[in-house]
Amino acid sequence: MSSRLYPARPIVGVGGIILDGSRVVLIKRKYEPLANRWSLPGGSLEVGEHLEDGAARELREETGLIVEVGPVVEVFDRIQRDEDGRVRYHFVLVDYLCRPAGGRLEASDDVSDARWVEVGDLPRYELTEKTVSVIVAAQRLAAAGVIWKGDGQ
Repeated sequence: MSSRLYPARPIVGVGGIILDGSRVVLIKRKYEPLANRWSLPGGSLEVGEHLEDGAARELREETGLIVEVGPVVEVFDRIQRDEDGRVRYHFVLVDYLCRPAGGRLEASDDVSDARWVEVGDLPRYELTEKTVSVIVAAQRLAAAGVIWKGDGQ
């Protein structure tokens, strides 16, 4: 975790919006940044790991779910500065639309809770504005008729 704090360069993070109908998976983070806040599952890409593989691994590790990774929903950076204006955290995040393909939802050691949430109930979880916008974008993408690799298309 220490290499994430005051990094020498941005860290690539991968995550997913796991949708199942009108539900999305949220996790409650144990560690900074966003400790004790609800968010989307994801984490750091490992050296030599492809983006989609990293997303699938991180989602499985944090939620117990095996997912099919679909298209990129959004790429953005999350920069958090300290009181002196120094960059405390800097992540470049790549979020994918995902759907469950197996496993059972359960919180891992990295998160304090994981749950399916009705999209209409999102305000109760005090998500960041960016997280809500990414979920909305994922819903639009899913509604547009995503072609999944496993569907024989």
